[in-house]
Amino acid sequence: MRKGQIIRETLETKVEIEINLDGSGQASINTGVGFLDHMLNLLAKHAFLDLRVEAKGDLEVDSHHTVEDCGLALGQALRQALGDKKGIHRYGSCLLPMDEALAQIALDFSGRPFLVWKADIPKVMLGNMEAEMGEEFFRAVAMESGMTLHVRLLEGNNTHHMLEAIFKGFARALSEAVANDPRVKGVMSSKGAL
Repeated sequence: MRKGQIIRETLETKVEIEINLDGSGQASINTGVGFLDHMLNLLAKHAFLDLRVEAKGDLEVDSHHTVEDCGLALGQALRQALGDKKGIHRYGSCLLPMDEALAQIALDFSGRPFLVWKADIPKVMLGNMEAEMGEEFFRAVAMESGMTLHVRLLEGNNTHHMLEAIFKGFARALSEAVANDPRVKGVMSSKGAL
């Protein structure tokens, strides 16, 4: 089983994450940020992975530290669960509709972390989470997991739907990228290393 377990503790937050890439979509999420909980539940379900997240942060300030640190810990857990990345597809992509919103996600577990974010998300509150924290979350995941991640929001009016399309699209692309394939001998690279 490909699993990762991370505890990240700072003066601002404490985040515990467990991930099983070979799960069935089970989730236990409690971050204190309701919208993030909703998105992480969707991520587990649509990526077919089991995910447990417990976070306590300085929400009296705002959601920034909690959301970002959850992203950092998730990225670290993904890196740990993938190990040497032998046998995985490496690449994943998804074009995902969510009512009027349409998101395009492409990712590569290249070992070269990078985020391209082309999503004009309105600066509104979604419960106790600032909507612009979506970008910070995915930047943290990409940097700590070692993935190249491209996010494009092609359509959308409703901010909830916009971010939900991005999270679900990411989940589907992630599921594709981490899938084991017996045709992949070693790592999916002509260089023989990632």
